[in-house]
Amino acid sequence: MPEIDATDARLLLALTQDPRASVMALSQRLGLARNTVQTRLVRLEGNGVLAPLDQRVRPEALGYRLGAYMSVQVAQRGLAEVSEALAAVPEVLEVTGLSGATDLLVHVVATDADHLWRITETVLAIPGIQRVDTALAMRRFVERRVAPLLERAAGERPD
Repeated sequence: MPEIDATDARLLLALTQDPRASVMALSQRLGLARNTVQTRLVRLEGNGVLAPLDQRVRPEALGYRLGAYMSVQVAQRGLAEVSEALAAVPEVLEVTGLSGATDLLVHVVATDADHLWRITETVLAIPGIQRVDTALAMRRFVERRVAPLLERAAGERPD
């Protein structure tokens, strides 16, 4: 992942504040040429700095009101295959490899408790998975955010 400079950070921060801003509006707001803004946006998208748009959609709006985190222990040689199989489960939002006793942290969503049970059975049926512990997400206190880091990178927030 390429690092971004202060100008990129200012551009991304402006986009977080107004995601629908046009290139022209961004260029005026930041005091940059329109072509500079356009070129930087294309580069940021191409380099994977900007996450896909579907990550902004809340699962709750699609009827998936129950969230959970599964701590998964995997037979070590099967990590790649297990990760691939988990990616094929639509309710799996994210899979993160961890150090320690738990190998993977799997964020899932479900419509209700019965649906979560079926998802758990699906996950347990994946070859290579040895154990799954599930914890319900009760409340989110801090939403996923990057704005404070962008503010720091743009020089708008002290270290």
